[in-house]
Amino acid sequence: MKRVALVGLTLLALSACATPETRIRSALMDAGLSKPIAGCMADRMVERLSLVQLNRLNGLKKLHGQDMRKLTLEEFLRRTRSLQDPEILSVATSSGLICAIQA
Repeated sequence: MKRVALVGLTLLALSACATPETRIRSALMDAGLSKPIAGCMADRMVERLSLVQLNRLNGLKKLHGQDMRKLTLEEFLRRTRSLQDPEILSVATSSGLICAIQA
């Protein structure tokens, strides 16, 4: 029984380590970005934003119940701007531009 609990705790700890980048990448892909661009942006955002900021950004997909796959870049930036956090807006914008150019 102890072994099962130890394995469970280990798996939980490992999944917690990968969660922020994976969650952001998934949210960006749900928003309609390609896997390479979403991965690039998630990597940059996780390095530059706090967990609180990442959670706020991830919360954008819940606004107005709109299908995020139909979201335009202009609408995404407008919604990001509505968070009233200049650092989130700056990182999201620069990451999007850099990753789009590299793709």
